[in-house]
Amino acid sequence: MFGVLAAVSVSKYLSSAQALTKNLNKIAVAKVAIPLGSKIVAEQIMVVQFPKESTPDGAFDTPEKLVGRVAVVNINPREAITESRLAAEGTNAGLSAIIPEGYRAMTVKVDDAAGISGFITPGTMVDVVVTIDPREDGGHKDPVSKIVLQNIKVLANGQNIDKPENEREANSVKAVTLQVTPEQAEKLALAATEGKLQLVMRSQIDQGDEQTPGVNKRNLLTGDTAMPAPSPGALKSEQPTQPRPARRSAPASKPAAAAPAAPQPTPRAVEMIEGAKKRNVEFP
Repeated sequence: MFGVLAAVSVSKYLSSAQALTKNLNKIAVAKVAIPLGSKIVAEQIMVVQFPKESTPDGAFDTPEKLVGRVAVVNINPREAITESRLAAEGTNAGLSAIIPEGYRAMTVKVDDAAGISGFITPGTMVDVVVTIDPREDGGHKDPVSKIVLQNIKVLANGQNIDKPENEREANSVKAVTLQVTPEQAEKLALAATEGKLQLVMRSQIDQGDEQTPGVNKRNLLTGDTAMPAPSPGALKSEQPTQPRPARRSAPASKPAAAAPAAPQPTPRAVEMIEGAKKRNVEFP
């Protein structure tokens, strides 16, 4: 009887093992970390068994199909290597591999102030502000500060195309490379030639388009209105709205007569009884 039970148990186990094996796929995963923009070699890949229903789209079943391809994102160990994580076949390693189709990479000079004290890292989103004198007569200068490009992705800072291990530490660089369209590259080239550039960091989740009129000296001296500072990471809908500054009326040629003072309303008194005590409470 025990022999029969053991034979049945072994038979069931082998049947379930065969069924599980039939439900597995072979996919290629990263054996070690594969950096962004690097060309994949055979030593960085291994093949593992993966359930069919959980197999990622675009996965590869053999390492030979991945050798020589370039990673466009950082791939961690044990992560599946899919087509969406790779550049097109024939792409060279380096910065050119991470530039999307239809975009260009353009480098601009920055200093500690323009580069936000070195906190601009690859993947950061920035706006480009230019300070320029729009007058062409060469007379009295009246510079204007204006946002000319918005929501621009930083591809590299200096010679680095990958994020630093510790993003809380600043890395001082003399140039940053931005991802721009051909039209934006023309604007950026003219702005860098005719004026002074300033990069403004923005939140990764803020994709809004802010249209501003620009600021000159006259607008600058009108001041600004104080408003509560938003909490870190707050959405735009959660931030307090800035009240519009009151319009200044033109100065009158003659002093206006003082308006008569409005009569003060008579306060209302209510008698309140608290136990054995009485008192009058006035309301405006």
